[in-house]
Amino acid sequence: MDKNKIVFSVIGAGWRAEFFMRVAAMLPDLFEVSRVLVRNGAKADLFQKKWGIKTVTTLDQFLENRDYSYAIISVPWDANPNYIAELSKQGIPVLAETPPAPDMDGLLKLHQELPANAKVEVAEQYLYQPMHAARIRLARSGILGEVSHVQVSAAHGYHGISLIRELLGAGYEKASITGHQFTSPIVKGPGRQGLPENEEIVESIQELAVFQFGEKTAVFDFSNVQYFSWIRGNRILVRGERGEIVNDEVSYLKDFRTPVTSRLRRIDTGHGGNLEGYAHRGIQFESEMIYENRFESGRLSDDEIAVATSMYKMGLYALDLGPSFYNFAKAAQDHYLSMMMKRSIKEGQEVITEIMPWSSR
Repeated sequence: MDKNKIVFSVIGAGWRAEFFMRVAAMLPDLFEVSRVLVRNGAKADLFQKKWGIKTVTTLDQFLENRDYSYAIISVPWDANPNYIAELSKQGIPVLAETPPAPDMDGLLKLHQELPANAKVEVAEQYLYQPMHAARIRLARSGILGEVSHVQVSAAHGYHGISLIRELLGAGYEKASITGHQFTSPIVKGPGRQGLPENEEIVESIQELAVFQFGEKTAVFDFSNVQYFSWIRGNRILVRGERGEIVNDEVSYLKDFRTPVTSRLRRIDTGHGGNLEGYAHRGIQFESEMIYENRFESGRLSDDEIAVATSMYKMGLYALDLGPSFYNFAKAAQDHYLSMMMKRSIKEGQEVITEIMPWSSR
């Protein structure tokens, strides 16, 4: 194992698994992929040729002669918990794709099966996208006072809820949820497969929910076309008694008679006459770089920066050089709240959540 690199392995070879492969390829001085488990032999051969990384087809091969500090599990929802439990019992730190289990029974079963000392983190990347990370830091800085309300329209389900809880500072307490669903027409935009081939009107499905965590409140709002749409943007609102963040604009009180309005300013290279080549450098707030991109050399997109951040944090945590950052309990709670939101939408009534057993993990 190269002590100067974070060496990891991967289980899975799908669309999301390739995010980890791309990040490692673009940051070769920091990351190295040891091996990839792909059950299908033909697919394993294709994957190996594409990425130049050793592939194996059985879990025994994956586990033998371990030369990696942690394993990334990027498989379908229903396969995730079995791999997490098995690798944890083998003493292997795990960075798992979201969610760690598909449903409540799976989450509760996995919670019971995990060893007390298991190192299981979940690759929830939205918290580490640069602008979101900057907002989270600012919300915690005290400049807004105590944050009591947030509105998030940036990601679906548990992803959006993870942002809500981090910005709001909510924990594992009971919550009330009231959800609604709306549909509206929209011109079809691009998707995972690329640009649309012709103009077509499709249905946009919007989920809207109000969360109440004690005296703190939040609004979740997301449309199923929002990730790729050119005409449906993201919106973030964070409110405290001394100020608020609206997308990239920050308004706050210097003192009770002196309002100040500033911006979260994105700093990129490679624009206009700048000859450094494109890279994201960080987010500036007034005179401070409130967020700095440690992966600037990789020329990564925001989502790739976020994925790289999870991979880097996991490398430190696996080697006892850094703390836990988004563990099974946090991931399970966000998925639980997402499922309760879906239930409220389906039933058309308020849902009250319970304090779940993983809250004490």
